[in-house]
Amino acid sequence: MDIVGTINTAARKVPAWTIYIVGAGWLVYLFYLAAFTRAFGPEPINALEREYGEIGLQLLVVGLLITPLRETFGISLIKFRRAIGVMTFFFILAHFLVFAILDVQSLERVWTEVVKRPYVTVGMISFVALIPLAITSNNYSVRKMGAIAWRRLHWLTYPAAILGALHYVWLAKGFQIEPLVYLAILIGLVAYRYRPKNRSKNRAMSRA
Repeated sequence: MDIVGTINTAARKVPAWTIYIVGAGWLVYLFYLAAFTRAFGPEPINALEREYGEIGLQLLVVGLLITPLRETFGISLIKFRRAIGVMTFFFILAHFLVFAILDVQSLERVWTEVVKRPYVTVGMISFVALIPLAITSNNYSVRKMGAIAWRRLHWLTYPAAILGALHYVWLAKGFQIEPLVYLAILIGLVAYRYRPKNRSKNRAMSRA
């Protein structure tokens, strides 16, 4: 059996709910490390906040990779996409909650940070864009909204991903390669979805 066939066979044997178990376990474990050990150094709150945010970006990359992997290499991981999307939201929600509750510790200060600091503004817009996606990531919402409307709503993933990467780039102090790599990858993955072939497909779906 070829490599693609082996991967697809293995993926079929793994239930999608394992993503929730592993993701939730990792989220709690990171909080444990920050709260009860010295693994995150002298500023555990700041380190945990950044760790949650970066994992959220990594999951955005993984989620957006699923379609190119299927169309380019025949690797089918589509059944995991919803679970990955939901866990993306929860890691970014955790990132926000650490910022709001443990870092600035005040709703008034949260609003002040959003208004006065552009990188926080961009990050907040990205987070807010993900909320309707998380709420509608279920079969009931697909049936209620209809497949086309549901799919259009979930196009919010693309600006949310780019804004999240910009938030990371803006947040970084000085010139750092890693945030720029995330930004470049996410721009490339979003551009892939809007290549001419996909634009034609989307227009056909709109006329249907």
